[in-house]
Amino acid sequence: SLDQILRLRGASMSGRHRNLLPDNLPQLQNLIKRDPTLYEEEFLQQYRHYQAQLEIFQLKPSENHKPLTEVVVFLCQVTQCYPQHLANFPDELIELLRRHGRVLDPELRMTLCRGLIMIRNRGLLPPIRLLELFFELFRCQDKLLRKTLFLHIVTDIKNINTRHRDNKLNTQLQNFMYTMLRDSYHVAAKMSLDVLTELYKKNVWRDAKTVNVLSTACLSSVTKVMVGAVKFFLGADEEEDESSDSEDEDKPTAKELVFRDKVNKKTVKRKKKLERAMTVLKKQKKKKKQPVASSFSALHLLHDPQDFAEKLFKHLEKSKERFEVKLMILNLISRLIGVHKLFLFNFYPFIQRFLQPHQREVTKLLAYTAQACHDLVPPEVVEPALMAVVNNFVTERNSSDVMAVGLNAAREMCARCPLIIKEDLLRDLAQYKSHRSKNVIMAARSLIQLYRDIHPDLLHKKDRGRPTQAAVGRKPLQYGEVEVKSFVTGTELLTVEDVKGDEKNEVYVHEDESEESDGEWHDVSDSDDEITIDDKDTDEEGMEDELEGDNEEYEEGKTEETRSPTSSETKEEPVENTQLTCAEMISQTRLLTQDDFKTIRKRQLQREIEPRLAKKRKKTTMIDVDDETARGELVSLASIETVHKTAKLDKQARLASIVAGREDRPKYKGGRKRRSDFASTSHKEKQKTKNFLMMRTTRKVKQKSRRSFRDKQMALKNSLLKTKRSNKRKQ
Repeated sequence: SLDQILRLRGASMSGRHRNLLPDNLPQLQNLIKRDPTLYEEEFLQQYRHYQAQLEIFQLKPSENHKPLTEVVVFLCQVTQCYPQHLANFPDELIELLRRHGRVLDPELRMTLCRGLIMIRNRGLLPPIRLLELFFELFRCQDKLLRKTLFLHIVTDIKNINTRHRDNKLNTQLQNFMYTMLRDSYHVAAKMSLDVLTELYKKNVWRDAKTVNVLSTACLSSVTKVMVGAVKFFLGADEEEDESSDSEDEDKPTAKELVFRDKVNKKTVKRKKKLERAMTVLKKQKKKKKQPVASSFSALHLLHDPQDFAEKLFKHLEKSKERFEVKLMILNLISRLIGVHKLFLFNFYPFIQRFLQPHQREVTKLLAYTAQACHDLVPPEVVEPALMAVVNNFVTERNSSDVMAVGLNAAREMCARCPLIIKEDLLRDLAQYKSHRSKNVIMAARSLIQLYRDIHPDLLHKKDRGRPTQAAVGRKPLQYGEVEVKSFVTGTELLTVEDVKGDEKNEVYVHEDESEESDGEWHDVSDSDDEITIDDKDTDEEGMEDELEGDNEEYEEGKTEETRSPTSSETKEEPVENTQLTCAEMISQTRLLTQDDFKTIRKRQLQREIEPRLAKKRKKTTMIDVDDETARGELVSLASIETVHKTAKLDKQARLASIVAGREDRPKYKGGRKRRSDFASTSHKEKQKTKNFLMMRTTRKVKQKSRRSFRDKQMALKNSLLKTKRSNKRKQ
């Protein structure tokens, strides 16, 4: 048969080259992969050679054994061909690295590790044993080896959890990493930390156990390990946002692709390339529209944030690290306090010592102070920190920028804890609205606007502004008071027409409204036609029409109130009761859609700007719902360092701008350019060449001779100053 002929031909060829195979391992490796049974004798010969070299190596493990390196590479390549003979071969390599890993020659150690990686990639070795070995090899002083092991560990764990999560393996590795983070050798602990953070960023180990294992590294005595863990908690979400934004910016849009196709020459290749690119863009756009699984921040996954914050603060008090490291720890503690609303009363006096205008990175410290404020902290605890900010920053002996920073910091603190400021202090700070500096004026106005919304009674009467519809019935909450509602917030703004809606958009039918329901389930169509939102609704004209319609509904419902203010007082309570009843009915009998929430948000903003007893307005105020952003958990430096007026440039900056403006500009030539070289000169040019006797009777010369002594003195002074400035420029 054909197989026998090929075997005889291979036997004849092997007979000719059999004497060369023991010395040519790559050729033998190639032949074995083609037909393992034919070259089994040569393989066994090399395997016995490996065992002999291994015994020689164990006598002096610190020396470089090149024959052992070559035969190990050969055996790793053909492991899948002889699984019976090489069943214990991976275990021997693991045991060899575990015993003599630190004293091995770097080249031999790298060869053994790469051989084990090759065996693992072929599925001939369980992952747990190899990964534990590689974590132990992080203790070796070999940077290239550590980098190779790091890449394999991350890639291997990611591949294991690609299709389905192996919880048993993940638990074993996480427990092992918990011990590695406390390793005595700081490099191994730092590499283990890098593995955990990388797996979290790649969304492989994004669970609470990983986060809590990383939290223990924040209390490490090794600075590099502690800084790496603190940076993870501070920058995990920011790096994700930046990377996603940068990826979106780099990719071309559909409009750019079509424009390129119009400009370039039309070919079949470019046409297909454009079609492929448009297909990719459509897939990406469709992927963005799909609902994304909620991924919580790392701070939200901590089991006991109060205990973690207390330990971290205690570690900070005893720490002797650099100022930058302390600043990072302060940032993390303030985020923990603000996000979880913790009680850590010693934090505020500690950070209060650094709130001075001359302090380095003082704007960051002010942001951390505001970040640690929340409504559950007693006002008397945070009030000394606020007074320190006001006394040290908001004074006339400081510059206008320092005063503006102090007012902005006070505003951010009061926004999170409104009860910390007294009436007298607030009215004093409000007086800075008439300051000479625009930065201070804008900062004071922002503070006034804040308390117009939350507690207008603390302001002076002239600073309260006109009461709006949203301010009616709004009461400032006392310490510990919580406003509880029996309906979804904002549903009291929906009208009867909104409740009826379209029959197509009805999702749930109440039992009292339908006799055919009988408690049974009804099929709801999932077609794209019913849930697609028209893009025209988001245009400016559509928004304006909706707002005008909303205003008409409000005006129709309030005609009696606007006509007779005296009668509105008697009907205010029934109207409110009707709105609350309608809101409870909507919340209990209807599922709110995204359009409903958008309508609620628009009307809330409309109520914020509409006066309480307003007449019919001539023009509707436009509000962009998407631009309104709620106050987040974190305080940005931009809210503290807001500058409304550009500062004057120094001399170097002015010179740089002058030089930049001269680059692509022709050489300057004074005066008007003549239309022709043969054209006559102007009267002004002719006067320069005339004799003085001809010019002394002119009006200009006569006025110059009739000048007073004071005018001559000022002219001389100006000419001297001009000469002095020109000499300085030349120098």
